[in-house]
Amino acid sequence: MSRRYVLDSYALLAFLQDEPGSQEVEDLITAEDTEIFVSVVSLGEVFYILWREAGEHAALDFETRVFETTKVKVMGASWERVKAAARLKARGGLSFADCFGASLAQELGAVLVTGDPEFARLEDEGSLRVLWLPRDSS
Repeated sequence: MSRRYVLDSYALLAFLQDEPGSQEVEDLITAEDTEIFVSVVSLGEVFYILWREAGEHAALDFETRVFETTKVKVMGASWERVKAAARLKARGGLSFADCFGASLAQELGAVLVTGDPEFARLEDEGSLRVLWLPRDSS
C-alpha cells in the first residue's frame, strides 16, 4: 500500500531552491511506495513567487519540471475543493492557497508536507497530519 503526501508551496519551494527540507521532499518523490499530490493553487502560488523573484524563465522551468514529473499528480480546483478550502479559510489563520493544500490532504487522507508553522493548529486539533520539514534557523 502506498503512502500519500500532499506538497504545499513551502515544500515545493524548499525542493526547488535547495533549502532545508529539499532532501526530504526528494526522498518522498523518489520513493517507490509513495503517491505525491499537489493542488493546482499551490502550483500557482509557487509560479508567481518564482516569476517575481527569479523571472519568467524560472517560473516556466518550474512549470515544465512539475508536469514532466509523472510521480507528482496535480489536482485541480473543482468547486467541491474550493468550498473545502473556503471552509478552512473561514476559520482563519491560513492563506487561501494554504487552505487548498490542507483541504486536499484531508480529502485524500494524506499527510501534508510543509515547514509552515501556520498548519500547527490544524495538526494540534487532529484534523491534519503533517510531515514537518526543517526550517532555516537563520
